[in-house]
Formats: sequence, C-alpha cells, structure tokens
Amino acid sequence: MAETAVTRLTSVRSDIAAAEQDAQRDAGCVTLIAVSKTFEVDDIRPVLEAGQRVFGENRVQEAMSKWPDLRSEFDGIELHLIGPLQSNKAKEAVATFDVIHTIDREKIAKALKAEMDKQGRPLPCFIQVNTGEEPQKAGIGPRELESFLKYCRDEIGLNVVGLMCIPPVDEAPGPHFALLEKLADRHGLSKLSMGMSSDYDTAVGLGATHVRVGSAIFGTRDYPA
Repeated sequence: MAETAVTRLTSVRSDIAAAEQDAQRDAGCVTLIAVSKTFEVDDIRPVLEAGQRVFGENRVQEAMSKWPDLRSEFDGIELHLIGPLQSNKAKEAVATFDVIHTIDREKIAKALKAEMDKQGRPLPCFIQVNTGEEPQKAGIGPRELESFLKYCRDEIGLNVVGLMCIPPVDEAPGPHFALLEKLADRHGLSKLSMGMSSDYDTAVGLGATHVRVGSAIFGTRDYPA
C-alpha cells in the first residue's frame, strides 16, 4: 500500500508537470492537494515521507482525529477543507485547517469570519460555485456569485482568494472549468480549485491553480456501508 501510494504520487506529479508544459504554464504553478479523506494515518505517512505537504480532508471531525499527530511528526503541512461545512463546526474548522474551499452561503461565511477574528487566523477561502446548477449539490449559482462575493469580501471582510467547483459527473468537465476560470477572471480572483483524479490534467490546461487528487494517489476508498 505505502509503496503504491508513493509510486502513484510520483506519477500524478509527472502528469501535472506535463500538463503545465502542454498549456505553456510556469512549471510548478499548480498546487497538488492530496485528498486523504477516509484514509488512516498509516496510509498518509508514506506520502508525507515522500515530500507531499498539502492535503485535503472533507470532514472536520475526521481531520481532527488524524492531523494533530501527523503535524507533530512533519513540518510544513498545509491542510485544506474541501468538503461541506456546517456553521456549528466553524470553530473547529478554523483551528484545524489552513485553507477553506467550500464557502457557499452567508451563514457559513459569517460564522467562519467570526471564528477567524476570534482565533487570529484570517484563512484564505475559496467560494464553491455550482457550475452545473445541480439542485442536490452545494455551491453558489454562477448568477448569484457577484452579490455573494460582495458580501464575503466587502461586507464582512473574508479573505476570498479564488473559486472552487465540482462538475456534474455525467458531463464533460472542460466547459465547467472554463466557466470557473471566466468567473474568477471577471471578479479579479487569481486561484482556481478544480480538477480531481479523473480530470486534473484537463483542469491544469484550463487554468487550475489547485487540483484535488485522492484515489489516483491513495487508491480506491472503502466507504462505510
């Protein structure tokens, strides 16, 4: 398992470098977020030993159970929250994570800002955009982005650095990535969190600054029944 994860990590890094070159982008301009959700400390440690320092988790409680021990072993870890967040977990999220990717409503934005002020941690944040306008999926609609961004940045002073999306599973991801890039450019945002294990090379070609790659590094997940 450990050997496989490290081998896969090397392959993903090579793919990202090739995609950067193909897109005539600067080498190393894309940040690889290794998505370690559902994997245990012993699965993650070899990837850390191989030099990876940026990781993503979906759940606050799960991250709190794993990362304090790993942070005590390894310097320079940067932990990204890439899953949905409830406002009652804002305190723990701000204390545990270094970057938040999934802000999509005023209630959570306000709760996070209050905790960041209280803890003295003005974390970088991404707004999640529901590019496919899927009713079952989290994210702000593209048409609502301008007013929501104004609320986050201007009214409450949240440190919004970019946009994030998860394209519909049954559609080609490229148009969704292109839309997110267009929206970010329109609103003066420099960072794009887009692309996962199946499509990160496409995302890099369309301007991603952060790709969220899990199973292509750690292998197939065993979700609880």
